[in-house]
Amino acid sequence: MTSAADTGLLAPGWAGTPAADATDDRAQLRALLDAEAALTRAQAALGLAPAEAAAAVTEAADPARFDARSLAERARAGGNPVIPLVADLTKAVGEEYGPYVHRGATSQDILDTATMLVAARTLDLLLPDLARTERALARLAADHRDTAMPGRTLTQHAVPTTFGLKAAGWRTLVLDARDRITAVRGGLPAQLGGAAGTLAAFEAYGAAEPVALPTAYARELDLRAPLLPWHTLRTPVADLAGCLAFAAGALGKIATDVLTLSRTEIGEVAEGSGGGSSAMPHKANPVRSTLIAAAARRAPQLAATLYGSLAAGDERPAGAWHAEWEPLRDLLRLTGGAARDAAELTEGLRVRPDVMRAHLGLTHGLIVSERLSAELAPVLGRARAKELLTELARRTYAENRSLGELLAEVPELKDVDLGSLTDPARYTGSAGALTDRALERR
Repeated sequence: MTSAADTGLLAPGWAGTPAADATDDRAQLRALLDAEAALTRAQAALGLAPAEAAAAVTEAADPARFDARSLAERARAGGNPVIPLVADLTKAVGEEYGPYVHRGATSQDILDTATMLVAARTLDLLLPDLARTERALARLAADHRDTAMPGRTLTQHAVPTTFGLKAAGWRTLVLDARDRITAVRGGLPAQLGGAAGTLAAFEAYGAAEPVALPTAYARELDLRAPLLPWHTLRTPVADLAGCLAFAAGALGKIATDVLTLSRTEIGEVAEGSGGGSSAMPHKANPVRSTLIAAAARRAPQLAATLYGSLAAGDERPAGAWHAEWEPLRDLLRLTGGAARDAAELTEGLRVRPDVMRAHLGLTHGLIVSERLSAELAPVLGRARAKELLTELARRTYAENRSLGELLAEVPELKDVDLGSLTDPARYTGSAGALTDRALERR
């Protein structure tokens, strides 16, 4: 059963996404039951439990047989949902094999393992959306390799660049996010240590080599075998925090640029299908970019809470562990939603080269003043070139004339190819080569 609060009514960034389904209360319950069943199977594989017990627990661990709302309400008594779940699962298994449920484990073993399962399943859904985004950006970069546009620094026109280079830069960030998430996904570990991380209970239950049990347990779940129990060694959670916050921020960079470039006054790009307004019929709002930007703003604070939980005391923490649960789920959801929106955004993005070209002339040719300073210095002398360009820059605005027109009136420049020197599209440096280089990365 899923609570009404789990539907995402105020979270359009992740509501209805695969990440939402992979992290909701049903998914959490499924992961907890998977962790419990795998523990009994692992013990059976090592001769610590009958095979019939493993089969009975696995059969009973059906999420449909359990009430998530009831578990949530009863979790308050012990501080986590594993305690009531073990009671319900033991009852469901029956008297004969019920004693093998949760045998030797502590609540944190099961909840941490379930958390890793939920994270792994969510990342497996998130990565294909990043792949869609990467492919869309690769196409944009290749198609617009030589599409000149204003480069902007500190909000102002600086020198020309290309949209291809911008898209290639976005793609590089997406690939960086993919690589970080892939590495973290491959290292997500099971958790098994018993009450204080010593595996003592498993020895008491007859395990000749208790240290073999975490490996068998991880194998049942397709997770990595932990080197040590990590009850208060929270590297896996910190790694998740880092890669997810980075991915949200990387996608946020794309969204931020699109939000700027799609402003009415700029209009160099537009979302393929913008969102409507409740009051203004004419609007096509950049909704995908807006939702991604919102996720990028929330992610760092969620990650900060998870990093703060690294300072977990003793062999089992009070509070630090509990503080992780909701922020990590929120971070998985936000980043999963942002990845979905980024794929839709980039696949449908409309680019307007004609508007970009027109905007290159907004400064009356001054966007190439850097080039002119370098090119005219050998002709006029460095001091004269600087003095001339400073004066002509003032006149371009005062007289509403282009820099090229004014330069053509300078006698010393009658033999200079001013048309080429003042064409912004011919001053994009190595943008094309840099784009080609970036696209070589797979």
